[in-house]
Amino acid sequence: MEEHVVYLALGSNIGNRAANLKEAIASLAPQMEVKARSSVYETDPWGYEDQEKFLNQVVRVETYLKPEQLIKHLKRLEVALGRKESFPNGPRLIDIDILLYDDLVLYSPALTIPHPHMHERAFVLVPLMDIASDLVHPVKKKSIRELALFADVSGVRKFEG
Repeated sequence: MEEHVVYLALGSNIGNRAANLKEAIASLAPQMEVKARSSVYETDPWGYEDQEKFLNQVVRVETYLKPEQLIKHLKRLEVALGRKESFPNGPRLIDIDILLYDDLVLYSPALTIPHPHMHERAFVLVPLMDIASDLVHPVKKKSIRELALFADVSGVRKFEG
């Protein structure tokens, strides 16, 4: 069975945010094996600002799931962990997004890889720098470190909770 290297972004701003991230990471197995995890960062909300601050983290996993299987699995996992339907960029108990999947570039109705906004979101780039600063974005052709130079990182702080 072929293993794929995938980077996932996790976020939470409802309830015990740190525990939500830990529980989400623990629940990735057996379909995914966590190989690296970033520090946890507290970040200002993005898009819709009238809500609690988020905790964000990025993990590198290996999985045998194909991209469409993986996104369906992650969405089911979010619901199993307690996520309720909200509005775009609204409060979330847990959010798990696929950032990168090998060096795949995919545009399908169900999924876009790499994540279409990751290069402009400091709350993704800063934790990704912890574990993959030299990784090259397959569309932008720039390293994560280079992309982070152009992001406003002022709202991203290491979480010591």
